[in-house]
Amino acid sequence: MDPYLNFLNRINQCLKTKTFVKLSLGNYKGTEADLKNMYVKPISIKRVENLSFVFRYKTKDITKNYPVDYGMEFLVNCLGSNGFCAATLFTLEANTTLQLGKKGQWYERNEPPTVKSLPTYMHDRQKIRKLPDTARTYLQALRISDSNGKIYKNAQNKWKQINHYLEILSAMLDGLPSKERLEVVDMGAGKGYLTFALYDYLQHSIKGSVHVTGVEYRQDLVDFCNDIAKQSGFEALSFTQGTIEGYIPTGHLDMLIALHACDTATDDAIAKGIQYGAELIVVAPCCHKQIRREMEQARTKNELDFLLQHGIFMERQAEMLTDGFRALIMEYFGYQTKVFQFIADTHTPKNILIVGIKKPLRVEKQQEILQKIATSKAYFGIGYHHLERLLTMKTLPQ
Repeated sequence: MDPYLNFLNRINQCLKTKTFVKLSLGNYKGTEADLKNMYVKPISIKRVENLSFVFRYKTKDITKNYPVDYGMEFLVNCLGSNGFCAATLFTLEANTTLQLGKKGQWYERNEPPTVKSLPTYMHDRQKIRKLPDTARTYLQALRISDSNGKIYKNAQNKWKQINHYLEILSAMLDGLPSKERLEVVDMGAGKGYLTFALYDYLQHSIKGSVHVTGVEYRQDLVDFCNDIAKQSGFEALSFTQGTIEGYIPTGHLDMLIALHACDTATDDAIAKGIQYGAELIVVAPCCHKQIRREMEQARTKNELDFLLQHGIFMERQAEMLTDGFRALIMEYFGYQTKVFQFIADTHTPKNILIVGIKKPLRVEKQQEILQKIATSKAYFGIGYHHLERLLTMKTLPQ
């Protein structure tokens, strides 16, 4: 049989018998600029079998998913002297290589299989949730799920946010020192969606015990959350009325969280975490008014002043500077920082998460950080950063 047709038949047969692992195409001779390779694998989308094509270019990858029939037609058009001249099919039975010779003839070679089990190629597979049990008292009380544990339609985004939040924190928690009792404070807990979920997760995922305190200014929400904690049997979770600035921990903090604390309240939370030696600080800033006011008053002339004439650019620059200074100051005090997207822009524009993990202090780096802060402040006409002022008397000279 013709090697080319035999190769295509082998692909069809392997798709039917569920022994198809992947297909790799190379030696591209076509006209599409920078295209190097193409990779194909089976994938299930909404329980329908498809073929997923990854087009590898010099500087990027592009993925396209096609129904199997159309995918096979597309594949036929990709093989040949004007396309890919080499292909290797990996199955559970054998590895088959198809090669186009200099005289335009196809050659086929079979070798023993290198893969003995199928990978999971499920595009719409169920995500592993940090809280797989949705029949929880607090989820019902917060109107996330009904009495049967079914997530309400209008709470789907909130449920995704909760699980993504726990997914992020779970990776950070692995690096914390082992302790018999983990002390956690959630500053600005609000209605407690994430506070309850974090407590629930920690109870079942850490070796020792955990104590979580939610700090909230609004007394009605404090009472509301304490009632739910009692109903849920969460004995080591409590909520207290107060401000972030005014809250005094009873002892050492292991973990401090402040999500969407407005403007300088985020700085108050970071300062509190640093002062009480928190091993992990997690903040999601909200509003960046203080630095923006400084920039608007100064209107410093520099290479970027043409951008800052526009309000939206001024706002974005103020956000970047505010959070950039926060990360630098945390690094000054020995925290390894990461700044990344918390949740998608489609859910909320307040989607930046700043994480600080306490590490051994590098004294030699402190002067470098101070110089960066001073230079940046002068460049943008910033008189002070609130977090710097909170910590300056003991550690950050003007």
